[in-house]
Amino acid sequence: MLFRELVLENFGSYLGKNTINLLPDLSADSRPIILIGGMNGGGKTTIMDAIRLALYGARAQCSTRGSLSYGDFLDQCVSRQTPLVEKARIELAFQVAEDGDLRDIRIVRYWERNPKEGKDTLGILVNDWADKALLNTWDEYIENILPLGISNLFLFDGEQVKELAEQETPPVGVFDAIQSLLGLELAERLAADLDVLVSRKRRDVATSKQLEAIDEIESKLELQQLELIAVRSELDKLEIKLAIAIEQEEQAFDKFVLEGGKIAAGGKELELESKAIQTQIEQQRQELAHLAAGSLPLASIAPLLTQVQAQGAIELRHRQGKAALDLLVDRDRRLLAYLQQQDILATQITNIQAFLESENHSLIQEVELEQSVYLGVNNEVMSQLDNILKYDLDRDIHKSVEIKTKLTKLEADLDFLDRQIAEAASPEEYIRLKTQETTARELVSQLKADKISSDRRYLELDRITTKTRQELATYTETNIKLKNDQHIIDSVAKVKATLQIFKEKLTLKKINKLENEVTECFRYLLHKSELVQRVTIDSTTFTLSLHDREGKLLPKHRLSAGEKQLLAIALLWGLARVSGRQLPIAIDTPLGRLDSSHRTNLIERYFPAASQQVILLSTDTEVAESEVANLRAQGAITREYTLEHDPSKQRTRVRSGYFW
Repeated sequence: MLFRELVLENFGSYLGKNTINLLPDLSADSRPIILIGGMNGGGKTTIMDAIRLALYGARAQCSTRGSLSYGDFLDQCVSRQTPLVEKARIELAFQVAEDGDLRDIRIVRYWERNPKEGKDTLGILVNDWADKALLNTWDEYIENILPLGISNLFLFDGEQVKELAEQETPPVGVFDAIQSLLGLELAERLAADLDVLVSRKRRDVATSKQLEAIDEIESKLELQQLELIAVRSELDKLEIKLAIAIEQEEQAFDKFVLEGGKIAAGGKELELESKAIQTQIEQQRQELAHLAAGSLPLASIAPLLTQVQAQGAIELRHRQGKAALDLLVDRDRRLLAYLQQQDILATQITNIQAFLESENHSLIQEVELEQSVYLGVNNEVMSQLDNILKYDLDRDIHKSVEIKTKLTKLEADLDFLDRQIAEAASPEEYIRLKTQETTARELVSQLKADKISSDRRYLELDRITTKTRQELATYTETNIKLKNDQHIIDSVAKVKATLQIFKEKLTLKKINKLENEVTECFRYLLHKSELVQRVTIDSTTFTLSLHDREGKLLPKHRLSAGEKQLLAIALLWGLARVSGRQLPIAIDTPLGRLDSSHRTNLIERYFPAASQQVILLSTDTEVAESEVANLRAQGAITREYTLEHDPSKQRTRVRSGYFW
């Protein structure tokens, strides 16, 4: 099946006739993607609704229908600016292969405001010729090609994927769709048909009294089945409401954070933290001031101090030499005076005097050298200077560097806190934001509780219904003499038992194949391929479980939100593969909130290979300029469109070409 063309006329925001060619290029280098860009509110979801409406009519699960009757929904879909004499119209043309031949089928639905009898007018054309026979059996025909039950697995939006990713077990609607897609519902339908046959045979052989009892049990069973359907419908509606509520909760929380609500909530703690940092800054500054009052300032003149040290050493040596010379001269004078008093020849004294002068000559030369005294330092001062240069300066410099590093970090932290405090919402704004966030969260909690209650109610009703069926069978076996029809009922019982065994084996076979496909798809999409080695699926609930290389169970919370979405997409992709159906895929909001790596994986790996026809309905921030360039580089796009919406006129028109 391939969608060929979609025509929107006076439908939603599409005033007048708008035609979109959806046929991909299926040449050797397949280009399956039809890229349609539009801003939020620009008409992307309307296109999805139009496809569903064209295919299924009153049965269509459209986004804006809610609890509206079909007639009211059709009236709502008529463009507001449509002239009274004109009608709303949608056409969907598609190709389908039947018995080796390719057939062109065009679905035409049109209606006016306040449609008569709450219906549209349906027309079916085959190869451009009206086909009344197909028109009369359209619902049965389309169920054989793209059953309504599985349509949401091929026509879906990113929010559905997000919801599927966040739930432990698939929603009821998805559960049924999986069963249908895997062909598991056929056994159940056959079992139901056999029950109808048995019921008819019971009536054929029952007495009037027994018929009354049977009628009573069957009436009870019918009411229970109707209630079961009603609860199922309620569950489907709750799932939609819950998905919307979760999105609104996320938006409310994002707004709460972005507009300073979260900061305001922790305002007191932030102020206390700010004061504590200010105290630490003051302490560090005092330590720095203490260092500045000591020897630290001398670090700026360290070279000069070295020069002073050298000059001081010279002056000390000069002083010490002069003192030594004075001592020697005084000693020599006293010695010569003593010798003169002795009986020693004058020549000898002269020789001794010459010897002493010779001995003191070098010292006399050093002392008598002209020396300038600048400092006048003593030993104590020189000792202090040595300590400063050798120990004190290095210690104080190292300490000051540590203090400055701490100060820089503390001041940066204080600046960050001050900016946060400045961005905090006002008390009034905080109350408003908090109220919105709380209301949204409480609604989600209430809807989740309602869904749990409905789930339990559904399971209980299913149990009761099963019990009533058994009651009917038991009553028949116990109270009715079956005569010639006994063999039929006996045979039905045997067939049903065999059918149950067949269903169990078929389920295991299909689930095993599905596990392999989902595992392959998920590992292909996941950039951390070593994280998950295998995906297993529960055959009863269709719950997905992850296993690592050692075969150990991997909790789902280990996955990021983006990885969970990839897992959900892998499930949908695997289901499409296992089904063997060649069906188009249309995705609204295809990339959602995925991070860049996961977006790239979908762009490069999923979209070009998901199906022979992939329709992407995206904003300019999802499939952005870099992503569309990537797809073009791969040669994956056949056609590109942009939905240009005029808010003032509430009108959308389709033009060729994407945003860029």
